[in-house]
Amino acid sequence: MLHRTHVELHRGDRVGWLRAGVLGANDGLLSVASLVMGVAAADNRRSPVLIAGLASLVAGAFAMAVGEYSSVSSQRDTERSDLERERVELNDNPVGEAVELVGIYEARGVPHSLAVEVAEHLMAGDALHAHARDELGLDPKDLARPVQAAAVSASSFTMGAILPLLAAVLLPAGARIPVTIALTLVALGVLGVVGARLGRAPARRAALRLVLGGAVALAVTTTIGKITGTAVG
Repeated sequence: MLHRTHVELHRGDRVGWLRAGVLGANDGLLSVASLVMGVAAADNRRSPVLIAGLASLVAGAFAMAVGEYSSVSSQRDTERSDLERERVELNDNPVGEAVELVGIYEARGVPHSLAVEVAEHLMAGDALHAHARDELGLDPKDLARPVQAAAVSASSFTMGAILPLLAAVLLPAGARIPVTIALTLVALGVLGVVGARLGRAPARRAALRLVLGGAVALAVTTTIGKITGTAVG
């Protein structure tokens, strides 16, 4: 017989949001850095770089927010539809739903008699919650939150975008491109390490992939900016 209270602190429910935040910051960092480097390579005056960077930041943040809101809203609609369907099935065929719950517990290794006892006990309480959790994998009190998802995506994108924007605007013309590229690559490496640790993946490999991919993107946009600036000028 166990009498002592055992308390564990788990943060698994936060990992999804943290990883989404890291990915959003990565998108903001690389997309804005690539754009301002392309513009700076074509016209290294502060004004066009600032305008391009701000436009990219605002457009990107709104795009992330709208896209995430739409996606998570669809997920929430599906969850609500599944819950409503389950509510109707519980009302129309409670015995069949109880048998289904017993089968779920038995499939997890619970003996038949105990599975029947647990199913009956849960069905007598909050049957919908029991079926939502064990059959659908849902918590009716914690469905998808589109507004929260949109806010996280937009804010993380903005935080990632601020670094290259400030660097490109505040640095003198001669140092603008090389220093902004260097800062962006370092920041990408840091984000790669953080994202890998959140996902329990090899940090060095993840950081290297991100830095190499970012270097290619920055090189391409900078080259295109130089070619365009030369041709237009």
